[in-house]
Amino acid sequence: MQRRHLLLAAATAPLAWPALADGFPQRPVKIVVPYTPGGTNDMLARMIATQLQPAWGQPVIVENRPGASGTIGADFVAKSPGDGHTLMLTITALLQNASLMPNLPYDPLKDFVPVTQLSTSANLLVVSRKLPASTVAEFVALVRSQPGRHSYGSYGIGTSAHLLAASLAQQAKLDMAHAPYKGAMPMLNDLLGGHLSAAFLDLGTAREHLQAGGFKVLAATGPQRAVLVPDAPTFAELGYKNFEWLGWFGIFAPRGTPMPLVEKISADIRAAVNAPEIATRIEQIGQQRVAGTPQAFAEVVRRDGPLYARMVSELGIKLE
Repeated sequence: MQRRHLLLAAATAPLAWPALADGFPQRPVKIVVPYTPGGTNDMLARMIATQLQPAWGQPVIVENRPGASGTIGADFVAKSPGDGHTLMLTITALLQNASLMPNLPYDPLKDFVPVTQLSTSANLLVVSRKLPASTVAEFVALVRSQPGRHSYGSYGIGTSAHLLAASLAQQAKLDMAHAPYKGAMPMLNDLLGGHLSAAFLDLGTAREHLQAGGFKVLAATGPQRAVLVPDAPTFAELGYKNFEWLGWFGIFAPRGTPMPLVEKISADIRAAVNAPEIATRIEQIGQQRVAGTPQAFAEVVRRDGPLYARMVSELGIKLE
């Protein structure tokens, strides 16, 4: 009798999945951001939540769970029920951490379901206004002349900001200290205060301070110049390698979330991202909208994992 019940449950479960998607959400939805408030991921989450709440007829709550380069928030989501009511908006560090932390309490590839890639972003090499350097060449010459006296910040060990700065230091032969932070805003505050010499900032985080002149922009990553800072050369223009790739922001659900539900959530989020008022705001913060399908995002995840693993290995980055 017990075996019959199990077989019946297994046979009828897939039939229930579309109904689950149709009835979603049944209670408030939580979007976990595994970093401190104020960064681009936090801004994107709050934009989307504002758009989703009336569409879903339930509160959509953004919850920041920073710490350990995003792994604390990611672990919380990985252990959450796969019913669509807990989602995560995160960055490329989700994959980068896998190459640095072999004992992660979750598997970035197996314990999360890609929902949609929201956007991509160039990163800017910025330096303190107090630093007597206005070009990459001047910055390199200054740091070389003062070995060990300068530091660069990042969102955490192994994040894009760290990989990019370490790659620049390796190629330009710079002796600089790495200062990892729990998120973008604490790092930005120290940069503006002159406590850091340099950092790589995504355009969304840097945007508010570009016109105010809080720091100097020396160069941008990506295959072409960034629209918001057209005067900043790309690293490729300056002769540096491996700076063509862009960081991304994306939504994930816990493992076990039924695909019909993932498809619904993805479609609703894509509609929110493509709404004219949200699309304009995303572009204003220097993001390139993607709003892709779960399948397209899964392909990005499969492609980028080996890329970051190779960079971490070649740069010799390890947890300190």
